[in-house]
Amino acid sequence: MRPALEVADIFRRHGDAFRNTQRGHLSQTQRRVMTAIEACRTARLGGHAERCEDCGEVRIAYNSCRNRHCPKCQGLARAQWLEKRRCDLLPVQYFHVVFTMPACLAAIALQNKVVVYDILFKAAADAVRIIGADPKYLGAETGMVSILHTWGQTLTHHPHLHCLVPGGGLGPNGRWVACRSNFFLPVHVLSRLYRRRFLEKMQLAFDAGKLGFFGDLVSLRDPTAFAGAIASVHRSDWVVYVKRPFAGAQQVLDYLARYTHRVAIANGRLLSCAHGSVRFRWKDYRTRRQNKVMSLDAGEFIRRFLLHVLPRGFRRIRHFGFLANIGRKAKLAQIRTALGAPAPPLPAAPVDYREHYAAVTGHRLDICPCCGGRMIDIGIWSPAPSTRGPAQRCDTS
Repeated sequence: MRPALEVADIFRRHGDAFRNTQRGHLSQTQRRVMTAIEACRTARLGGHAERCEDCGEVRIAYNSCRNRHCPKCQGLARAQWLEKRRCDLLPVQYFHVVFTMPACLAAIALQNKVVVYDILFKAAADAVRIIGADPKYLGAETGMVSILHTWGQTLTHHPHLHCLVPGGGLGPNGRWVACRSNFFLPVHVLSRLYRRRFLEKMQLAFDAGKLGFFGDLVSLRDPTAFAGAIASVHRSDWVVYVKRPFAGAQQVLDYLARYTHRVAIANGRLLSCAHGSVRFRWKDYRTRRQNKVMSLDAGEFIRRFLLHVLPRGFRRIRHFGFLANIGRKAKLAQIRTALGAPAPPLPAAPVDYREHYAAVTGHRLDICPCCGGRMIDIGIWSPAPSTRGPAQRCDTS
C-alpha cells in the first residue's frame, strides 16, 4: 500500500524551487537522483496495462526508476541480494561491528566522498584483518561484510560502517579457528589500530593531492594546517563498538535486511508536508523518550537528503577477507568442510519476474485489488514525453 506521503511527493512539490535556489551547487548525480525519484512509478517512465482474469478490472502498473537512492525501489534489490548472501552463511557466531569517524573528518569526507569513504572501508578492514591474524587474539584470516551509512536520524551527515563479521577465521592449517564465546576482538585494540590506519591513509591521500578543500575547510589546503587537524583527532578516542552476537542465521539475515539497501529516510517516517515544512519521525538514542518529531523547511529537507547521494558507481557494500569475491566460494567450501557443515541449497532460477518478486519478497504483484483474482498483461504503456530539459552541468563534483 502506498504511504500517505513519500519523498517523491516532496520533490515534486518543492524540487523545482530547490533547483533554482541551488543552481550551480548541485552535482549532476544529485540532479539525476531528484529526477529519478520524481518520475518513479509515474507515466513519465511508462509501464504496462493489466486486466483481471476474473472481474475484468484494468489497471496501469507504472515502471520503477530503480535508482539506489529511491525509497520505493529497494525492496526487490534488497531481497535479491539477501537471497545470494544466504548461500554465504556459516553455522558460527556473527558479530555486528560499527566503525565511526570524528566530526571534523566527516566534514572532509563530505567534500571528498570517493576518497574518504574508500579510506573508511579500507581502514576498518585492515584493523579487523591485522588483529584477527595476530596469534595473540585469533591467528586466522577473518571475513567481513561492510555496509556504508552516511546519515543520522535527522538526516545530518554521519558516515559510519555497519559490519557483519563471522566469529572466527580460517587458520593457516585450513581449520576453522573460533573466537571466544560472545567475544570477538578487543574493542580498544581494534579502535586504536583503525584510527592509526585511517589517519595514515588520509595523510597519504593529502600528499598525493587527492583531497580538495572548499568553503570553511579551505585553510586545510595548507600542509601545516592539515597536519594539525590530523594530530588533533589522533589524540581523541574513536568510537568502535561490537554488539552482542546474533542468535542464529535467521537473525543475521534479518539484520542484513535492515541495513543493506537503506536510504537516508524511509517513506514510512514522513508525517506531513504543508506550508513549506516537512515533518518526520526520528529516534533520539540519547534520551529515554526516543521517538520524536522534527520539522524542517522543505528546501532544508531536500538538501539534507541529497547529502547522502553517493558518487556514481561507488560501492556501498563491500566484502573482505575470506568473504571477498576472489576465492570466496572455495574458502567457504573449505570452512564448511572443517566445520562438518553441509553446503546450502542453491536458489532456484527465476522463471517470471512476478514469480521471482513473490519468491524473494513474499509479496505478489499479480493480485487484483478488487476481487483478489490474477492480473495478466494486456499491453505496454509507453513513457510520457519528458517536459524537463537536460540536467545542467555544475561546477561541483
